[in-house]
Amino acid sequence: MLRPTLFEQTQPLFFNKFYNDFFGDFFNRSDNFRTDVIDKGDHYLLQAELPGFKKEEINIDLDNDTLRISASHEEEVKEEKNNFIRQERRYNSYSRSFSVNGISKENISAAYNNGILELKLPKDNAEIVETKRIDIQ
Repeated sequence: MLRPTLFEQTQPLFFNKFYNDFFGDFFNRSDNFRTDVIDKGDHYLLQAELPGFKKEEINIDLDNDTLRISASHEEEVKEEKNNFIRQERRYNSYSRSFSVNGISKENISAAYNNGILELKLPKDNAEIVETKRIDIQ
């Protein structure tokens, strides 16, 4: 998977090993939601994992050849028991953009069920092309 680099690693090699061993993948992880794109012949099916979000908290925007999926959720929990008060706030916001060049933009449809957002992305001038194996010489 190709993902952007957050910072350049210019430290000596021993520092990189110490850093990776100590912190693991904590700072290098991607904070975006996971997606799968499946070629169904005449259309692509994009499945995005967005558990815990309500349908109203998810936005899908189309700007020319860029499709942007964003979701934000704000939650506040307040408990009072005897003299103990606990209050927590959590805010999650995710966004991903996809190129939809070659997609029939007028016919894109979306559904959200059980934490999975599914977008049907019909191909422009859809032709079902059979897979062709290329021999290595």
